[in-house]
Amino acid sequence: MASGHILLVDDEPGMREAVQAYLEDTGFTVEVASNAEEGWEKLQQFTPDLVVSDVMMPRVDGYQFLAQMRGDDRFKALPVIFLTAKGMTTDRIQGFDAGCDAYLPKPFDPDELVSVVTNLLKRRAATVSAARGGTAGGSGTSDNPEIADLARQIEELRRAVLGQRSGNGIIQKPSPIQIDLTPREKSVLDLVAQGLMNKEIAKQLETSVRNVEKYVSRLFSKTGTNSRTELVRFALEHGLTT
Repeated sequence: MASGHILLVDDEPGMREAVQAYLEDTGFTVEVASNAEEGWEKLQQFTPDLVVSDVMMPRVDGYQFLAQMRGDDRFKALPVIFLTAKGMTTDRIQGFDAGCDAYLPKPFDPDELVSVVTNLLKRRAATVSAARGGTAGGSGTSDNPEIADLARQIEELRRAVLGQRSGNGIIQKPSPIQIDLTPREKSVLDLVAQGLMNKEIAKQLETSVRNVEKYVSRLFSKTGTNSRTELVRFALEHGLTT
């Protein structure tokens, strides 16, 4: 079975549901968004292994969405596949010039999509592994430089906040906000504060990645934060985790 976490962005409900179902039946975990704006919001909550995006979407099209991703250091190397009804050579050239990794005109064979996704993920894993002097096929943060960098940021944040709390004589003030966390939310928060990503958290808690994403989203909502680093800082400063 294939594995990997995919963000699927398509404004056509029928196409979105069909592609999601086929990819999930193949073994991938799929998060969906109905437009580019929603897709960008999803990217602030988690970093997928690959993005599959429609091109012709209202307000923000696939090319603009891709330019937004490529303009952010977190997503410069993120594999992107375009799905579109526009199959002209000039359209494909525009897609590749924009930085997409593959371009499948609709209608397409679902098996071809799975093959392209699998090969892109293998190629990326091999490239990262070669750059690190290791072997392909590993798991966890070592295969994803963006995730590894985020984990380092969280660890540095933990050291800074905890150092202020104990080493510099700064007394922690109690939070003026009462936050009611469920036991599972607290467990997820503790693991996020350790720098673990959703796949690692899901493995430790023996649950699905999608469930972990839901818990992380609830933690964002309850704490009024918008990123993992903001969440960790808030949790450490208010004694929600150590």
